[in-house]
Amino acid sequence: MTLPVLQKLRNDAVDIFSAGLQAVDPLSALRRCVGLRHGHLSIGDHTFDLSAFKHIYIIGAGKASGPMAAAMEDILGNRITQGLVVVKYGHTATLSHVSQIEAGHPIPDKKGQQGANAIQNLAGRAGSDDLVICLMSGGGSALMPAPSLGLTLTDKQKTIEALLACGADIHEINTIRKHLSQIKGGWLAVSTHPARMVSLILSDVVGDDLDIIASGPTVPDPSTYEDCLNLIEKYNLSDKLPERVCTHIARGARGAFEETPKPGHPSFEKTDHFIVANNFQALAAAKAHAESRGYHTIVLTSLLTGETRDAAYFHAAIIKEIIQSGHPIKRPACLLSGGETTVTLKGKGKGGRNQEFALALVEALKDQAPLVCLSAGTDGTDGPTDAAGAIMDSTTYSRAKEQCLDVSAYLANNDAYRFFEKLGDLLITGPTRTNVMDIHIGLVGP
Repeated sequence: MTLPVLQKLRNDAVDIFSAGLQAVDPLSALRRCVGLRHGHLSIGDHTFDLSAFKHIYIIGAGKASGPMAAAMEDILGNRITQGLVVVKYGHTATLSHVSQIEAGHPIPDKKGQQGANAIQNLAGRAGSDDLVICLMSGGGSALMPAPSLGLTLTDKQKTIEALLACGADIHEINTIRKHLSQIKGGWLAVSTHPARMVSLILSDVVGDDLDIIASGPTVPDPSTYEDCLNLIEKYNLSDKLPERVCTHIARGARGAFEETPKPGHPSFEKTDHFIVANNFQALAAAKAHAESRGYHTIVLTSLLTGETRDAAYFHAAIIKEIIQSGHPIKRPACLLSGGETTVTLKGKGKGGRNQEFALALVEALKDQAPLVCLSAGTDGTDGPTDAAGAIMDSTTYSRAKEQCLDVSAYLANNDAYRFFEKLGDLLITGPTRTNVMDIHIGLVGP
């Protein structure tokens, strides 16, 4: 193995990741899906005669909602009556008809609560002859906190901290979120009724489940308070969640509160939903780019879930198989996957699931060469850090050893950020203004 070969693999990995990002750029994605011709708005295979609407309102939340709003401004222009989106700090776009509020993610803050209240008020203004276009993307749950009556923002902050630490997946986390909110779990659609509502969605959820993306504010919710009770028991959260939250869920399960709106609720009679970009689209573009660079390429899945380290070790096993037997693809090889794994926090270090994924590979692939693996979040952030993820290669383990960095110790402390920071192997992209979960790239050289 020569350093030029390894550097080429590293450069290719970054370029392949960038190609995936470009395919799910919100501006491009919406323009592919949405068009305006002779006063008719086309979205997917649906067409809306804009002359039938008195007002057009734009609302939304998520890390990509800023550029999504910019795309809708390009299409609709002065036809927009008013609009508001809530974005993560630093994820704004240049807008002229739609207002923006920057707020906290992944832990919600007061700015997000103000934004959620403003969105509810704007949605409530819409009448039966109005059109409401809702722009949702990953991060929308945290960016639109509207605590149920009797709960506080602090209650929701402590709840999400406990849920993120316990190893629950996003489906489970959002099941509980929906039952602590006045806006999630279909309640935004209730606020908007009887206006016509169209939701344009960038999916950051495995399987593109509409009721999970941003906790499904505009779609029916199949989950129940009883499901929340079961999750509290499953993850032993009764002594980790605020007492008011546990009481609220228990009372809801006894019927003290109205359940989230279910399929068949009249508020959904005039709603439509469209996925405009997802993880598989990003992986397909990454695959095409890798093949253009001469790699034999396979997409394992866009539905990866489970514990991060287990997922990393599975990928390591496939990479070893490629090296030893040439299966399932020959070298030079590119292995791609996407999804959203979880980390059960046991240490007190700093990092995110993608950095932990890469760190687990350092240990699992320490004797293999030449190879490079990149794991990163498509939104440009990984956990509560400024890194999108990290890159490891055939020299990472030996370089760590030279600096007396114990891979196992950093893994045990969930401290992947500081490990890769010391080696200069963090992937820093800044905000990408899109969000379709994570991409994992494994390259094996010739």
